[in-house]
Amino acid sequence: MSTTEQAWFKSSYSGSEGDNCVEVAVDHTIHVRDSKQREGGRLALSPTAWVAFINYAAGNQN
Repeated sequence: MSTTEQAWFKSSYSGSEGDNCVEVAVDHTIHVRDSKQREGGRLALSPTAWVAFINYAAGNQN
């Protein structure tokens, strides 16, 4: 799927000054990219891996 077909949205934690911008698109996989370099590298995670990542980033490691 190309980036024009995916519905990307900016993280609510991204800065309002155009800095630290992370965008996410969701279909059967969670896609993550830097909004300043949209054609650059991306992460593609399974829903299970995404939940583990979010828990880790939030400090909820078990």
